[in-house]
Amino acid sequence: MANFNSIKNNNIYKNLIGGQWLSSSTGNTIEISSPVDNSFLGKIQAVSQVEVDEIFSNSKKAFHTWRNTSLKERADILLKSAEILRENAETIAKLLAIEVSKDYQSSYNEVIRTVDFIKYTAEEGLRITGEVLNGGGAFIPNSKNKLALVTREPFGVVLSIAPFNYPINLSASKIAPALMGGNVVLFKPPTQGSLCSLHLVEVFRSAGLPDGVLNTVTGKGSEIGDYLVEHKDVDFINFTGSSPIGKRIAKKAGMVPMIMELGGKDAGIVLPDADLEKTAKSIATGAFAYSGQRCTAIKRVIVFNEVADKLVELVKIESEKLKVGNPFDEGVNVTPLIDNKSADFVQSLIDDAIEKGAKLILGNKRKANLIYPTIFDHVTEDMKVAWEEPFGPLLPFIRVNTIEEAIDMANRSEYGLQSAIFTRDVEKALALATKLEVGTVHINNKTQRGPDHFPFLGVKSSGIGVQGIKYSIEAMTKLKSVVVDLNKSISEL
Repeated sequence: MANFNSIKNNNIYKNLIGGQWLSSSTGNTIEISSPVDNSFLGKIQAVSQVEVDEIFSNSKKAFHTWRNTSLKERADILLKSAEILRENAETIAKLLAIEVSKDYQSSYNEVIRTVDFIKYTAEEGLRITGEVLNGGGAFIPNSKNKLALVTREPFGVVLSIAPFNYPINLSASKIAPALMGGNVVLFKPPTQGSLCSLHLVEVFRSAGLPDGVLNTVTGKGSEIGDYLVEHKDVDFINFTGSSPIGKRIAKKAGMVPMIMELGGKDAGIVLPDADLEKTAKSIATGAFAYSGQRCTAIKRVIVFNEVADKLVELVKIESEKLKVGNPFDEGVNVTPLIDNKSADFVQSLIDDAIEKGAKLILGNKRKANLIYPTIFDHVTEDMKVAWEEPFGPLLPFIRVNTIEEAIDMANRSEYGLQSAIFTRDVEKALALATKLEVGTVHINNKTQRGPDHFPFLGVKSSGIGVQGIKYSIEAMTKLKSVVVDLNKSISEL
């Protein structure tokens, strides 16, 4: 069983370093309050750069042992972690809900989904092997007597940086595949979301993970943010967060290999023949679930003029059915945003749209950091909401007259995460999907993170690399080819 009491002392949370929960020698902490009611939840350590060096050193030492463990040993620990996480699902889900203002049912579902993610990572990792390449019969001269043994090796220390909106699932999706690949992990949890993330770390520790294989570091971005990503001992970076921060990390880290899951401006493209009732339901939940604080939320609707009036009205009706309130209210869909700064940004986009002539269909109602679902029609290209990611419950409708206009509007975004196409003509949808500059296209369903064994990726400002259980393990391991010249071997017998 996990010993969550070891994580903290008088509500001051510690970092896991070398298998022990330790406080920073600086004595500095960061206070964590709930975005729901501003209640005090705890404090986390604010480590120094000197302590960062020590934690990296600890990780490097642990790597030499962990990389030589068998796949079976790694898988057994992950399977045990999944079991312990399931046993503590309610406890962690309650903390998650209050710490990041996510409705309790979604919080619980996130934890259970993570249980399955860890379990399947263990199972998938056992299936990933190297290969033998025989040069015989190849067209390249002098290759027929050569044999290549291709193996996968871990990178070393993986710096994993998680976001606030899925502090359990998106933390585990970085940690588990890295560990299964033989890497050690230095985990930087989100500041808001760190408390439940540290509980997840205790789950891995209590499952028997060797000391130092998973270490954590918490602190102020201004103090250790750049220092972490520029550190000489970082071998791989796995980051989820905003596009501006992702670009900064990529610039600072230089040649360090990485996976980045960044922002999006996912479009729902509605063709004239779509089933508008079903489409409206999908758009409303796709835009406003968890208050739109998802990179995969539908953040704009590109709709043909001939069906726009009806669709806008149907989406308004569906959105009005959504429940706004506290994360622990039964059936709630929309909760307070993560902080007032985020709410201020969403409000600035709303104000800009109104000032420039967009038609307000629903919303523009705010109580502190709680913003009600807001819908605009007749949004034009000069409005910020047409292009900027709100990360909140704000949905613009942009009208077009031709498929070429729809494609152009979708592709001119700096982002390229996902799109959704709504139509009864699947053949037309498949043709349109080939024209969209995104990582994933959904047909007749909202944009969303797919099953965890499917590839998940973004292009342009939406990310680098491919995730998904198998793809993540492959990304966080490197190929090595050992080539044997069979002629030499035989002649020397």
